[in-house]
Amino acid sequence: MAPSYDARGNIYAVISPQALRALGVNVPETAADAALARRSWAPHAIAALCDWPPGKRPADSKAHRSDGLLVGPFQHAAPFDVLILNTDGTLAERSGNGLTIFSQSLADSGLTPGGQGFLLNVHHDHEDSASPSPTGVVPAVLDGVAGFWLDIGTPGFGAVAVGAKGPGVGDAVINDAPVNRVERLARLHPDWRTSVFVRVGNPHCVTMVADATALPGFAALHDAPLNEALTRIAFAAGELGEGDPCPAGINLQWAARLAPNRIMARVFERGEGPTASSGTSASAVASAAWLSGWVDAGMVQVVMPGGTAPVRLVEEDGQLRQVQLFGQAHLQH
Repeated sequence: MAPSYDARGNIYAVISPQALRALGVNVPETAADAALARRSWAPHAIAALCDWPPGKRPADSKAHRSDGLLVGPFQHAAPFDVLILNTDGTLAERSGNGLTIFSQSLADSGLTPGGQGFLLNVHHDHEDSASPSPTGVVPAVLDGVAGFWLDIGTPGFGAVAVGAKGPGVGDAVINDAPVNRVERLARLHPDWRTSVFVRVGNPHCVTMVADATALPGFAALHDAPLNEALTRIAFAAGELGEGDPCPAGINLQWAARLAPNRIMARVFERGEGPTASSGTSASAVASAAWLSGWVDAGMVQVVMPGGTAPVRLVEEDGQLRQVQLFGQAHLQH
């Protein structure tokens, strides 16, 4: 079986394309070709490595054994190509926790240059963003914890950045910051009226709430009918989602300010559903909080049920120029 790693409560299995082929999953030779052909092989990979065996799913567990599958590397030296496969068979443009896990697996395999940075190229098949999506990775120690800084890049804001469309998206300005009212979210809760669209390699909708009591409970995110309603909003247009407001789907977060540069968040991922934590979601939450004047540039702590994500915001000339995410991962036994 493929090894599984945990990063702040996110669990991903990691497998090379060669090992997948040995299991009878016909993944193409290159990451670019595999991304374009993912409908032909991804369901088989998920069934083999992420689904519970018949009769083996614990009563209190989630629907899959892991939050997704990382396929790679396709090379023996950096830069490394990788595919981030959601459990619904779609590909993600980026996953902070997933790339942290993949970086740790590369280090455990002895493939990364000792103590040096390297580049990960994430391949996908989303037409609204470039593929591959590169992420710089630097091994580091933060507060005595060994892990990695991921260069998330420069965030984009607004409906255009995430491909949001339709009459259900209303533009507004609060405290000189562009915000949106997403009607489908506003109808679910009276305090979910103000959202910030953020792209940090993948698209996010961060709903800003006045205090932590307006955040959805993590358990409630799993329960119908809220789970079903959020799935229709977050997932791309298709069997489960309706692609409204974003035809390609969008990751949903809710954020509440706890203290200076400390934000509490909940996450509902496109293609996956409720997750205990998410690295790109933490990056999007910190970026939206900066845009809304909730936090200053520098280190921001984003608190999620699975753990706290350190995010570093770099500001230049009044603009948010770079977002960096720190993560660590450990092999599950």
